[in-house]
Amino acid sequence: MFFGLNKFIKYILPKRLFYRALIIVAAPTIILQIIITIVFYDSVWIKANKNTTRSLVAQLKTIEEIYKNDKKNLDFFTDSYKNNFNFEIGINQEDFPSISGERKFSPMDRLLRRELKSAFGNRNYWFSTSKFKNAVEIKIKSGSDVIEFLVPKDMVSASSVRLFFLWTTLPSFVLILIALVFLKNQTKPLAKLAKAAERFGKGDYVNDFRASGSQEIRKAAFEFDRMAKRINRHLNQRAEMLSGISHDLRTPLTRLKLQLAMLKQKEISEKMSKDIDEMEKMLNDYLQFAKTQAQEPSTTINLNDLFSSIENKFNNNNFTFYKNSKLIELKGRLTALQRSFENIILNGLTYGNKVNVEIQKGNRSAIIFFEDDGPGIPEDQYKNVFKPFFRLDKSRSLNQSGVGLGLAIVEDVINSHGGNVQLGKSKKKGLLVKVSLPF
Repeated sequence: MFFGLNKFIKYILPKRLFYRALIIVAAPTIILQIIITIVFYDSVWIKANKNTTRSLVAQLKTIEEIYKNDKKNLDFFTDSYKNNFNFEIGINQEDFPSISGERKFSPMDRLLRRELKSAFGNRNYWFSTSKFKNAVEIKIKSGSDVIEFLVPKDMVSASSVRLFFLWTTLPSFVLILIALVFLKNQTKPLAKLAKAAERFGKGDYVNDFRASGSQEIRKAAFEFDRMAKRINRHLNQRAEMLSGISHDLRTPLTRLKLQLAMLKQKEISEKMSKDIDEMEKMLNDYLQFAKTQAQEPSTTINLNDLFSSIENKFNNNNFTFYKNSKLIELKGRLTALQRSFENIILNGLTYGNKVNVEIQKGNRSAIIFFEDDGPGIPEDQYKNVFKPFFRLDKSRSLNQSGVGLGLAIVEDVINSHGGNVQLGKSKKKGLLVKVSLPF
């Protein structure tokens, strides 16, 4: 039971820190204000107005009884009330109003109705608190006559309801507004830190990040900046070291090629040359893989324009790009993404005859479909083909294939952009590569 309640509370609570902190600050203020309002409304405002209204009705009852018993001195009595209490009293034989003039949801009208009903009985009174701005009109039925009263409104209500609610709610709104400003300033550095971490996770070089906010947030931001610089330095050193090793290996391979060219045994020379060519291709592919690890600034990329340029670059009738009518843009490293897309397209053209590319716009991501009509890849090998230097000997022959770094490069680049790569069967019974990239 408690687990379900806890889960429900977590579900309805806001997910962002700013709104959770706002609830922590605003909820006690609002609850306290509501309690104070209810207590004051019940114990002070209602009771004060009730006593004021009851006193007024008692005076009206006194005037009505004097009118019944002594009509000779009525003028003197009404003049006294007019001069001392600011009452306007009139007596006529008009028809008593049949339509009520009271407001249903007014506390002042509700109190006045109760007291008049208790003093004069049902259907022997009529009043309106809204006809005049600063006065209340009351009519009392006394036999065949109607006694009309026009009394000041402050004799019915001790204070204004609007003014009461204004003073009880305005301080709360002011305090919450001040809390909003301070909370916004405190959560903004956290949002900046999260955005910088997201950019760093996508492979972007974060060089414009500055620590701000409270001492704890500044410390976390400072440590993140140091960590990012250490990781970038380590990646650069590793890539430079391996690139240097790969580059240095080209020299002995070149010497071996020259020595093999001078051999008289051509059959042995050709076999060894093929092995050396394969080793050289492996080094070239690894150098290309190392380039993807290099730092490249992120820019806004229009996917339609990117694939149009790739289509013009290939200039191959077997490669078809279906342009999307919608504007699809995302933040990323242009060269790395272009190299990855070209790898996928080259694989399709190498092992098949035709390659089709289509872009769809998802909820918060761009989905790119690469389809070819080649032999495809067995489903049990989908995970293995993303491993570096893994090659399929059956469906993809060694004569056509590289050294097994193409899809490894693609997955590394796409994952560094926060996306993912999935393999499947295309409509042409070949390979389907589905790439998802967040906006």
